[in-house]
Amino acid sequence: MKNQKTSIQAVFIFCIGFLAGSGNISTIQAADQEPVLIALTQRGCQFLEPEGKDHQFKTASANDCEKINKESGKERLKTVQPMKLKAGLYTFRVTNEDVPYPLGFWIRGVGFQRITLPSVSGGGLVTGNSKDYQITLKPGKYVYSCPLNPTPDYPVIVE
Repeated sequence: MKNQKTSIQAVFIFCIGFLAGSGNISTIQAADQEPVLIALTQRGCQFLEPEGKDHQFKTASANDCEKINKESGKERLKTVQPMKLKAGLYTFRVTNEDVPYPLGFWIRGVGFQRITLPSVSGGGLVTGNSKDYQITLKPGKYVYSCPLNPTPDYPVIVE
């Protein structure tokens, strides 16, 4: 009886160790995964890709975009399809194509998920340059925008 109990304990300990080790292996594999690259282009007051066209807004400052997007942002968003992604590692490569002042990028959760989902942001993106923003997205609803070149909040759904 004592040997049988010892054998059961040994199997139990082995299984727990195996399961814990499996978790570590999948974590290592996830960390080694190549990020998916998503290229986004900023022009005055907008990202080109989600809107599907260049509105050719003329802007000299963020104030211009605040005015433009207050007038047309909600209407333009009605034609934007959410970006649909699978959970995982992503690099958002954002290019300031021709905006004459430094821009940035911010992706974050929507509503309460803003607290619970990952977020990445940054600025200093000058005319003609690109910057990479890397993030591991978890399932949920996100938006991305540029607070420095005020754009609408473009939707992202991660499954």
